[in-house]
Amino acid sequence: MTFPRLGVGLQFNPALIGWFPFLDQRLDALEVLFDSVMAPLDGPGVMSPGMTDVMREAAARFPIIGHSNYGGDFGFDDLMRTPAVRRHVPLAKKFNVPWVADHCFYSDASWCDVWSSPLQFSRAEVTRVAARARALQDLYGVPLAHENAAYYRTCPGSEMPEEEFLARVLELSGTYLHLDLHNVYANAQNHGASGYSIARFLDTIPLDRVICIHMAGGRWIDDQYHDLHDTQVSEAVWDLLDDVLSRARPGAVILEYEAEALRSGGETLDTERTIDLILADLERGRAAWDRAYGAKSRRTTTLEVA
Repeated sequence: MTFPRLGVGLQFNPALIGWFPFLDQRLDALEVLFDSVMAPLDGPGVMSPGMTDVMREAAARFPIIGHSNYGGDFGFDDLMRTPAVRRHVPLAKKFNVPWVADHCFYSDASWCDVWSSPLQFSRAEVTRVAARARALQDLYGVPLAHENAAYYRTCPGSEMPEEEFLARVLELSGTYLHLDLHNVYANAQNHGASGYSIARFLDTIPLDRVICIHMAGGRWIDDQYHDLHDTQVSEAVWDLLDDVLSRARPGAVILEYEAEALRSGGETLDTERTIDLILADLERGRAAWDRAYGAKSRRTTTLEVA
């Protein structure tokens, strides 16, 4: 499978609609959380009626990238009955997405056990997860990329490092990797003392299978680092981006934000300054992409030349 090289964009978080001017930006791509726009599973529709007009306008302005948080991709429910198949697959086809990403954690129809529930990094789970991933990619009909998760405890029964697990899954399934650099950074903060290594992670995963990169911020709370997406992207994560862009050829870099009042150090920013912070990060992401691939390599700059 092939995928386009788009450039730098934002995740379209409905929590930010109404105050952040997504549709006014010159974005190379817009990543949409399918969970936030899909219709309930107990009804006949595919997309929530309240999101129809917004998504129609967004799709007219930007390439839409699909992202599935709560699809149940790697849980234990029948794959054909999961939100991924019942809602996310038809949404991907509706918006003609170039690829879809999902999260490497357990979830099921309850949606209650999703966050911080990492996969068991074991040989048995490599085989099971790869089979589900391969089947799901066939249903989407476009590349499926798995996002490495931030987690606070390693799943009991794990037999190998996260990066080796991911590399084996991709080899067996023929799928791709959605590399979240802030999740890598967060795991290094929380698990560095027990041997987690960013350098080893990046040297082990197949960088030629990286289809997209996530950038975000977070902070320490009670001696634990949290992937909260509520600060600017940290300097260390920007450094990781430069390193990866020098070794990989992803289709996009996507920035994530979760709250209206983001933080800068210990200070909570107001809405106006929050917008400025997001736009500054967006410009910095564009600059990193352009350094690696040239100023005319992104979708918006390509369109300007044309």
